[in-house]
Amino acid sequence: MKNIDSNTHVTGTSVYLDDLPILQGTLFAAAYGSPVAHGILHQLELTEALQMPGVVRILTAKDIPGENQIGGIIPDEPLFADHHIHFAGMPLALVVAQSRDAASAAVKKIRAIIDPLEVITNPRIAQAQGALIMPPKSVVHGDTETAWAQCTHIFQGEIDINGQEHLYIETQGAYALPQEHGSLKVYSSTQGPTAVQRTIARVLGIPMHRLEVVVTRLGGGFGGKEDQANTWAALCALAAHVLNKPVKYALHRMEDMAMTGKRHPYMADFKIGLDDALKILAYEVTFFQNAGASADLSPAVLQRTLFHCTNAYYIPNVTATAFSCRTHLPPNTAFRGFGGPQGMYVIEAAIAAAAAGLHIDKTLIQRANLIRTNEAFPYGQLAQSEAIACWDKAVSLYDLDNMRAAIHTFNTEHLLLKKGMAVMPICFGISFTNTLMNNARSLVHIYSDGSVGISTGAVEMGQGVNTKILQVAARTLGIAVERVKINATSTYTVANTSPSAASATADLNGKATWTACKTLLERLLALAAKDLGTAAENLTIENEVVLFNGTPTEWNWLRLVNTAFVQRVSLSENGHYATPSIHYDNETGKGHPFSYHVYGTAIIEVTVDCLRGTYETDSVKVVHDFGISMNPDIDRGQIEGGIVQGIGWMTLEEVIYNQQGRLLSNALSTYKVPDIYAAPKEILIDHLHTDHDNLAIFRSKAVGEPPLMYGIGAWFALRDAILAFHPDAAIPFTAPMTPERVLMALYSKQSAESKPAHEEKVSHLGID
Repeated sequence: MKNIDSNTHVTGTSVYLDDLPILQGTLFAAAYGSPVAHGILHQLELTEALQMPGVVRILTAKDIPGENQIGGIIPDEPLFADHHIHFAGMPLALVVAQSRDAASAAVKKIRAIIDPLEVITNPRIAQAQGALIMPPKSVVHGDTETAWAQCTHIFQGEIDINGQEHLYIETQGAYALPQEHGSLKVYSSTQGPTAVQRTIARVLGIPMHRLEVVVTRLGGGFGGKEDQANTWAALCALAAHVLNKPVKYALHRMEDMAMTGKRHPYMADFKIGLDDALKILAYEVTFFQNAGASADLSPAVLQRTLFHCTNAYYIPNVTATAFSCRTHLPPNTAFRGFGGPQGMYVIEAAIAAAAAGLHIDKTLIQRANLIRTNEAFPYGQLAQSEAIACWDKAVSLYDLDNMRAAIHTFNTEHLLLKKGMAVMPICFGISFTNTLMNNARSLVHIYSDGSVGISTGAVEMGQGVNTKILQVAARTLGIAVERVKINATSTYTVANTSPSAASATADLNGKATWTACKTLLERLLALAAKDLGTAAENLTIENEVVLFNGTPTEWNWLRLVNTAFVQRVSLSENGHYATPSIHYDNETGKGHPFSYHVYGTAIIEVTVDCLRGTYETDSVKVVHDFGISMNPDIDRGQIEGGIVQGIGWMTLEEVIYNQQGRLLSNALSTYKVPDIYAAPKEILIDHLHTDHDNLAIFRSKAVGEPPLMYGIGAWFALRDAILAFHPDAAIPFTAPMTPERVLMALYSKQSAESKPAHEEKVSHLGID
């Protein structure tokens, strides 16, 4: 089945926030962000701005009737800075004017008197100074201290992973409309309508039932609108509440890039130990997460980093510690993968370091340590593993040995062009790491004409979740898909929702919809069963015809609905689903936090121009653990998009702040994302179909986040190509691998492994 939005997308008729009709009297807002990253605010000079044509009001912290606080997990983030400034771009004031241009012009006339303070942008420095969001967290499995003695090869090194700009096509924004009885209706470009509702209620000091938050769809989110949409919705709601006028604010691209957080940059230290059979016996890793100026979602992101620190490998002795470090950057936030990719890159780097030190192919270590069913992850959950099945099928299906031979031949024949290859296994847990968030509701109405309307907490943002929910309803009720409509997400129809994130949206909302539809179907079939003189268990419905033990009857869908309507039987149902069996103890660091895991293996091949440092991704060949895909076309689209986004993070996309905490890569002229020429020339995707039961909807495993991690392999494929040109190249474990870094590595003078011990990035501490 095609995505139900396909036609409106290609014809330009899909409705986003900026497509909503503007009510008469609507005002427009623009925020004045701090020009410095850290300081004490003494005064805001607003006089000149207030005199600008079209300006209606300038709001500051003193205009907030409730609490000047939007922090979720930790209440450490003011909506407006009123004294202490924590990052460049932090809102100090909101201009409200009669037009967008008037508001933007007035913002430029505001002046702030600020005493600057020391700016910290490096998480290691923040950690050394004790600037932490929260106490460090750890996951411990086995005993690394005693395990080191059993290791014949030990390696250690340092990691530096940059962030990533979300670059959703639709920028952040909101449109707030006053309603009767002091209520507000807020259209928000958010992944978390309930979070927006809760935040506005806090800022305005009013109960949540006076706030309706509505989302039709997003023009992309990738996690950047899970929590950070709260700021812009709260600003619009505040202005609408104070002025009793509709207020809209859709950020300019450069505003969005400068004032919002990114994927978390990480630094890390690792130590890995192997025996002579290449089994990894011990692994220690310390993560330094650059949280930015406030917590946002950093504690949860950090938790997932720890959960994914061993990727698809079984390691009997693990000590992983993570510091969430407070710096003076915009609060970093959720991004596709939610901390997992950073943890997975580090273990892949550690294995690469070990392979280099042992002068063997990295894949030998990878294959030898893939996790097997009933082996435990460091956090205690036992694996139902498809890791080896994915790896072996990829090796066989795509003929890895022949690929290697062809690359060797090519490299022998070409002096200034070199190919490289890497194999990237993945293992990604599906569920919110915060157990209480793993629930959803679905409100299903069957109308008297037989059509069906469904409201859930799911937010459509291009991932196809509405299509899958429609499929669930049509399949469960046995009716044509044309009878079903998925409504806009509203906190008035479905309350207390979890955000559309963690790759769990289709599972949670799909199962809630299945529950509601199943209850409705049982209710309807009971009417036919009574007429037919049989038990309802003997009846099913297919293609809108009621079957008795597989044989068609005179009852059909419309007769069922009409009979129920006439007999005053309810045609509405609210389904609730809470993921069973999941739990996690933060004190012990053990539990079963995920409903299931998604596995896969990708083989990535690249070609490097060794004269210029530029490169192309030739192919990405994947075997992916789909379970049983309920919509292969949508799932394939998610995999292809995830791969390209992951490659972008690992290669081109470099977020650059200066020492004063100001964003330098603040436009598409300075921040490079993959275009059609940077995308792989070939992406092959094979479905690993499995018969194992799982908690996915219709056993169709989540596909939103896991494919991004295949892109990590591009970094290691580039490393392989560089070493083919310069076997002793110095290649620090720094991401992204931009063309500039490739060029420097191609002509580096001394390898990292051969440097003196006190300067080593990777040191071999054991015995060969």
